Amino acid sequence: QVKLVESGGGLVQPGGSLKLSCAASEMYFSINAMGWFRQAPGKERELVAGISSGGRTKYGDSVKGRFDISRVNGENTMYLQMNSLKPEDTAVYYCSASYYYNLDDYEFWGQGTQVTVSS
Repeated sequence: QVKLVESGGGLVQPGGSLKLSCAASEMYFSINAMGWFRQAPGKERELVAGISSGGRTKYGDSVKGRFDISRVNGENTMYLQMNSLKPEDTAVYYCSASYYYNLDDYEFWGQGTQVTVSS
């Protein structure tokens, strides 16, 4: 079982930046894919970005060029640097992890952290 803890959410003005962190606890098996999803009120959950243990990345179309995903494999930590934030980026952001390499499908989820972009 993998436990995921997100941090770094909050309120930011449009055009600002925010960095989310995710720490994964797993003692025995390798975590291969890690990702960030988000869900806004009344909308479906969507993939923001995913990253494999080998550094392969995937981004949702709405965040390409603005968000950057990274991870430290030895520490099972993952980050999401969010720049040029827009009000439509407002959502609960969830950290996810998988033993497998598919960047679209995850078995483990964090509790989520709220990101609000507003003036």
